[in-house]
Amino acid sequence: MKQKRCIILVDGSNFYFKLKDLKLHNLLEFNFSGFAKMLVGKQKIVEANYYIGAVRTDGTKHAQKLFNNQRRLLVHLKKHKFKYSLGYLLKTDGKYQEKGVDVNIAGDIYIGTYENLCDHFILVSSDTDLLPAIKKAKEKGKTIEYAGFSHQPSLAMIANCSESRLLKKEDLLSFLK
Repeated sequence: MKQKRCIILVDGSNFYFKLKDLKLHNLLEFNFSGFAKMLVGKQKIVEANYYIGAVRTDGTKHAQKLFNNQRRLLVHLKKHKFKYSLGYLLKTDGKYQEKGVDVNIAGDIYIGTYENLCDHFILVSSDTDLLPAIKKAKEKGKTIEYAGFSHQPSLAMIANCSESRLLKKEDLLSFLK
């Protein structure tokens, strides 16, 4: 039997906050390549992507610290053979919101589907904005696996993806030093 080609798509903000809920949020010590291998099993990783809003500096120490930490994370991801895709952060009423990240993920689902780059997507995101892209990929014969978190599963993602797995804290502990 031919080995399935797989693309891993990780919504960085979603991933970070789910890990933070579990008190496991030191991403600079996270073994992303081990995590990717666990996700795909015997499938072949065609690509592993991490999506995040780009931090911009505004002259404040806090923004500079966030910027520097993000740069370290991007270097860490590269070491683990993850590509990264940057959206942006929009400040509204003193709070930051990520913009462009979901569009980048959806775009990569469409590209992977229509250019036949893979057979299977593993989506680490609970964002229901991705449902139209998920449905279209499934219509075109691709399987989309939702990798969510057992403490906060997305029922909509479970219902709409081809398959799903819910990660527990114990599943993730081995990927931290």
